[in-house]
Amino acid sequence: MIISFRAAIHGILLVLKERNFRIHLLLLALVISAGIYFKIAGHEWLVLFFISALVLSLEMINSAIERTCDLYSKEKNEAIRKIKDIAAGAVLLAALFSVVIGILIFGKHIFPQ
Repeated sequence: MIISFRAAIHGILLVLKERNFRIHLLLLALVISAGIYFKIAGHEWLVLFFISALVLSLEMINSAIERTCDLYSKEKNEAIRKIKDIAAGAVLLAALFSVVIGILIFGKHIFPQ
């Protein structure tokens, strides 16, 4: 169990070197700061952390898929391009939903009626 925990930590440290993952972390820091500033409700924190965990996890899975595909072939390959596009699309879809959730949670604070 300790070995798998170490491997998981190592995986997180590896993905921290990737630009897209660091961008997601920066955006998460901004969201947390905004949540503190606007004193959002507990259930809103739960939603924000859930969607953030989903985006970060999908980014990690996308990175793993890309690395696996690169092991198979570095040459242009239509099947590999489609696999990578689908994985990237999963991250984009979750990120877009996170924006919508952010607008729903923070919109009432930024644009009070």
